[in-house]
Amino acid sequence: MYFTESGPANAPTIVLLHGGGMGGWSWQPEVERLPDYHLLVPDMPGQGKSVDEGPFEFRKAAGKIAEMIRQRAHGGCAHVAGLSLGAQTLIHLLAIAPEVVTSAFATGALARKLPGSGLVRPTLALYEPFKNIPLMVRANMMSFGVPKDYYEIFAADTRAASVDALTAILRENMTFEVPAGFDGVMAPVLLTVGEKEYGMMKSSARELATKFPAAKAYTVTGAGHNWPISQPDLYVRTLRAWIAGAPLPPELKPL
Repeated sequence: MYFTESGPANAPTIVLLHGGGMGGWSWQPEVERLPDYHLLVPDMPGQGKSVDEGPFEFRKAAGKIAEMIRQRAHGGCAHVAGLSLGAQTLIHLLAIAPEVVTSAFATGALARKLPGSGLVRPTLALYEPFKNIPLMVRANMMSFGVPKDYYEIFAADTRAASVDALTAILRENMTFEVPAGFDGVMAPVLLTVGEKEYGMMKSSARELATKFPAAKAYTVTGAGHNWPISQPDLYVRTLRAWIAGAPLPPELKPL
């Protein structure tokens, strides 16, 4: 599994897990704002530069991330943050390898099964001939809240993503089940959801908060699903506060 590594050799480690269909590059604004931390930023299986490591499966991805943390994180454990698909992967990581997680920050983690997973592949097959058209690429970027400066790398990931790879990602996301086995989780867990997200996302955060001994759930005022991409300053302030055990920014309201 491809990942980038940066930061001081003696600093605590943060792992950043990206959303579906993107890559670790989507965390670049956060990487620039966290120069004092040791950062591990993977491209999860089936995506980005790990496209050949697919198909994407939550347990497989969580296992590879646990292995990366054991081998590369300082002290063999890390603060782990994830967005959307990355947040769901973080939930699986807490189930299979809680000992490698110092603290967890999951935003936009869907914990409800969605109907229509069987229609994903035929729908994507219809979309395939049009996905690389620049206008379509820019429309997708806009829907994800990705800044226009990332067009080239977003377009490259779009070209590299096959129907099979995207099908696996979407099916895993839509059929997500909260895993068992959180008894050993001692890490504090922060669950956030954008204020503008659907009700099922907010109920997912509430449900997940009941699964962990030390969990808190918050809404982010005025934010959408991909607020870490569109509001990196707020995201980094939140992450820093959570790691330090300090008060969270006022934009976060208890859910």
